[in-house]
Amino acid sequence: QVQLVESGGGLVQPGGSLRLSCAASGFSFSAYTMTWVRQAPGKGLEWVSNINSHDNRTYYADFVKGRFTISRDNAKNTVYLDVNSLKPEDTAVYYCAVRLPSVDGTAWSDYRGQGTQVTVSS
Repeated sequence: QVQLVESGGGLVQPGGSLRLSCAASGFSFSAYTMTWVRQAPGKGLEWVSNINSHDNRTYYADFVKGRFTISRDNAKNTVYLDVNSLKPEDTAVYYCAVRLPSVDGTAWSDYRGQGTQVTVSS
């Protein structure tokens, strides 16, 4: 079955950095766009970044441009999110996600991991 396992979160001071990782299994990782989303306390899910499967093109939410970098290693079935210049408002649970087709190709389902907590505080 599809599994997404995030790691790398923690407590960091403002201006600090972390590398978040997401190990994927149960599907053809290299064939699908991978996504990072986050959820701050008391708020809904917020899209952060995507990386395409076929050309590794990346996309970012405006609030993280220039600070976060998404990348993928298809040999390791892993997607990364390097988070730099962190701000207190970046405090959230960060999830990786993927949208996959059903076996008969008639529908799509979204999958998310359990998330990794990032807390930015002095």
